[in-house]
Amino acid sequence: MNKSSFKPIRKFHKLAGYLLALQLFAWLLGGLVMSAIPLDMVHGKHLAKRTLDNPFTYVDYTANLNQLANRVAGFNSLTLSHFLDQPMIIATGTERAYFTATGAPFPAPSEAQIRANARAHFLGDSPIDSAHLLVQGPREVQYRPRVWQVTFADTLSTTLYLDAHSGQVITVRSSLWRIFDFFWMLHIMDYDERDDFNNPLLITFAASSVAFCLSGMLLLLQSPPWRRRRQQMR
Repeated sequence: MNKSSFKPIRKFHKLAGYLLALQLFAWLLGGLVMSAIPLDMVHGKHLAKRTLDNPFTYVDYTANLNQLANRVAGFNSLTLSHFLDQPMIIATGTERAYFTATGAPFPAPSEAQIRANARAHFLGDSPIDSAHLLVQGPREVQYRPRVWQVTFADTLSTTLYLDAHSGQVITVRSSLWRIFDFFWMLHIMDYDERDDFNNPLLITFAASSVAFCLSGMLLLLQSPPWRRRRQQMR
């Protein structure tokens, strides 16, 4: 093939390079950042415990478990748990219900109890910076309704989200998680909910990037390195 045959390929490669440069850089930088941060640190396992050991060696659960099961729509399981020093029965169905050991509805925790439970789960020694009861949590807790957001005054702004009905820790978030989440957003090009890995924008840019790489490989045939070596040897 003569050089004129490569002219359209050169034009496409140059134009695609301009259009794709920032996104290709974002993919490379995002890949570096996400691979450099261990997932255990992203999930906050070094910052807080998701669950605590049950402090009770023996609890007399006097509740009628069959009656509790009948009180939950779509019932499928019962779990014995605790909140601070209070035993708890969690009934799971289409929704969750919480009961005391006697079968009475579990009282919603106070702010002081929520702070104490967050402190018990937190592995650092920084004080609590704020505690807010949210009607609806933010995206980083999947917009879950009625949650407590407890933030600690540490360097990573560690945030624990706790269920407002039971006081159970839902998840742990920090600046590391937010950095990872930002680059994940850039990586999959979903700038809204950041969970659609099959969105048209990503597919279009990925296909264009493949075409860009292929055009670059074709341009190598225009002046391959082995041909240049032969010419130099002459």
